[in-house]
Formats: sequence, C-alpha cells, structure tokens
Amino acid sequence: MRLRLIVVLAAIIVVVFASWAILNLRAPSEERGRGEMVSLSKIKAEAARLESQGSLLEAKTLYKQLVDEFPGSPQVGDWEEKIWDLNIKLLFSPALIPGRITYEIKPADTLAKIAKKFNTTVELLKKSNALATDTIIVGRELNVWTKPFSIVVSRSQNFLMLKSNEEVFKAYIVSTGKEDSTPLGTFKIINKLVDPVWYKEGAIVPPESPDNILGTRWMGFDLTGYGIHGTTEPETLGQPITQGCVRMSNSDVEELFAIVPVGTQVTIVN
Repeated sequence: MRLRLIVVLAAIIVVVFASWAILNLRAPSEERGRGEMVSLSKIKAEAARLESQGSLLEAKTLYKQLVDEFPGSPQVGDWEEKIWDLNIKLLFSPALIPGRITYEIKPADTLAKIAKKFNTTVELLKKSNALATDTIIVGRELNVWTKPFSIVVSRSQNFLMLKSNEEVFKAYIVSTGKEDSTPLGTFKIINKLVDPVWYKEGAIVPPESPDNILGTRWMGFDLTGYGIHGTTEPETLGQPITQGCVRMSNSDVEELFAIVPVGTQVTIVN
C-alpha cells in the first residue's frame, strides 16, 4: 500500500513538473508575441499622429521602422505605400530634407538655369518653394533637390519604380507593350512634352482629341517612338496592352513629369 502511494505521488510530481515546464516554455513565446503586437500598435499610432500633425519626415521614419521590424506583417504593403506618399509630399514641400540644399539666388539666375545647374526641373523648384510664377528675387534662398533620380520599369509586372540612389522613392502601376513589345535595356529621357500631339500612322491627333491616347504628358526615350506617357484609358493600367510605350494614369505621369529632368536614366527589365 505504501509502495503504491509512493508511485502515485511520484507520478503526480512528474505531471506537475511537466506542466510547469510546458507553461514556462510557452510563456516567453506568447509574451514576445503580445509584446510585438503592442509595439506594432504603438508605432502605428505614433506614426499616424505625427502624420496628422504635419511631422511628415518623423512619420516616414516610423513607417520605415514598421517595415524593417515587422517584415512578415500583412500590412507591409500599406506601410510602403505610406512611405511613398510621404516621400512625394515631402519632395513637394519646403521642408529641408535629406537630398535637398538651400541655394541663394544670384544675379541673372532664372529657374531654368538653376534647374539645369542642379539637374532638377523647374516644376519641382516651383512646387518645393511654393512659387506661383517663374519670378525669383536675387538674394532669396530656394530649396533645391540635388540627389539624382532614376526609373526602373518591370515589363512582366507592369509597374514603374522611381528611385533616388538605391531607395525606391515611389512605385506606380503602368501598362507596357502587348506581346513583349516594350524594349528591354537602359535608355534616357531626351524630351518632355505637355499635352503632346499624337503622330499616329496616317494622322495627326491633337491633344484635345479623345482619340489622343498619349494623355497629358510625354517623356520620350533615346529610342525613336518609345517613351512614358499618360492615357485616356486608365482602366487598362496593369495590362500589357500598349504598342510598346509605358503608359501611366494622367495624375501619375504629371507627378513623375514634375520630378524627373531630361537625361534621367530609364531601365526596362523583364
């Protein structure tokens, strides 16, 4: 009887010890999971608060932290879009951000001369300095973007990446050529046109015509007949449907047009 009691007690001790061990093994993992969720929620809330208050650079830093620390989250795509949206807002604002300098306007300066000097665009100078006209005053300071931009187009995925050095500054949905007619390789933008005329085979289509498929902007490559342009058919974006050009929504192409100067490198990959 005594032996049986000892055996029973020993079995109870084993079960209790095993249960304690399992609980202590689970607890740190569960605690880490809860801690990560709390941390994620706090960073998200603070990023949203900063953004609502106009502290865009600080908000962007927190969204980047979320992407870096929680790469497996289903919200990563949303955070990346937030970062891209903030990049554009900051670029078009007067904030002194990395990649931007202040420049004192000299006698005989014009916006076109300053844009050429720093390899940027007149449109970007005006947007980032809240200029309604091309008039500038000697001695005043301008915010000037100095980091070069480049463009990468994925033909198979139908998206365009605007890059600043190695950072993806923003990504856009585009349409590329049917039957892989968009050429692969590296090109340069050699001309930019507002409200372009479409010279199609056997006809000249004016910009105001609904039949003009080029939309509101054209950025031509150093390969005759190819370029990036807008569209009158935004519902086709994301499809391989063009005659070889890269097609964007008019709002997106107007944004890109304001940012990238003539000479910008465009790399098209599969």
